[in-house]
Amino acid sequence: MRIISYNLNGIRSALNKGFLDWLKTDPADIICIQETKAQAADINKHLFEALGWHLYLFSAQKKGYSGVAILSKFKADQVHYGTGHAESDAEGRVIRIDIGEQSIISAYFPSGTTGDVRQTYKYQWLDEFYNYISQLRKERPLLIICGDYNICHQAIDIHNPIGNKNSSGFLPEERAWIDKWFDMPMIDTFRYINPHPHQYTWWSYRANARANNKGWRIDYISVTENLKAKIKDAKIMPEVVHSDHCPTYVALEI
Repeated sequence: MRIISYNLNGIRSALNKGFLDWLKTDPADIICIQETKAQAADINKHLFEALGWHLYLFSAQKKGYSGVAILSKFKADQVHYGTGHAESDAEGRVIRIDIGEQSIISAYFPSGTTGDVRQTYKYQWLDEFYNYISQLRKERPLLIICGDYNICHQAIDIHNPIGNKNSSGFLPEERAWIDKWFDMPMIDTFRYINPHPHQYTWWSYRANARANNKGWRIDYISVTENLKAKIKDAKIMPEVVHSDHCPTYVALEI
């Protein structure tokens, strides 16, 4: 099972930048999308269905904002929208599909970059999501949690850790949450395969950051520890350019 997590920064924008042509190259079996910035009525599902994809979409109530989706070559046995927390669900931040014994989640973690109010909400959301996953794994023990986590875990995951030590996305409290997340335990599939530095999934549009590889690794595919032995490959795909993010990929022997 080949899985990709990809923040598209607007699915309609990505479609205008060749996203469908990329899908035709068969990059994965499941693609978890974040930041769709679209309502169901804005997306022609037939474009994806014609290529053999099932599209599952959970949009924010606010138009042009947030939203998550999953493209799957497999028909889901069940689709679950949200986590039951009203504010998060209104922002369209979590969708889950169940395929056999596996549950695949696409999650768009809040950003705190716009100020204290959203940073406070980010901490609230992190606690809510941690508790949601802690409970879910009792019912669905095989979890694959894809998403834009909006947090760099360690200094190796950010191009300028010293200069960004007070930046949202690399704050001590956020990094401590990621520590707790992986201590659950969850497996960071990319780092399980690839220990090397200078591997990023997001770059600012400013100062030619992508060309100079001055990025952040804030997109992850985490799996429960019972799937660790199933990890066969993991990588990021900076050559794929439909967004300010790039895809991150894992292959699981399922």
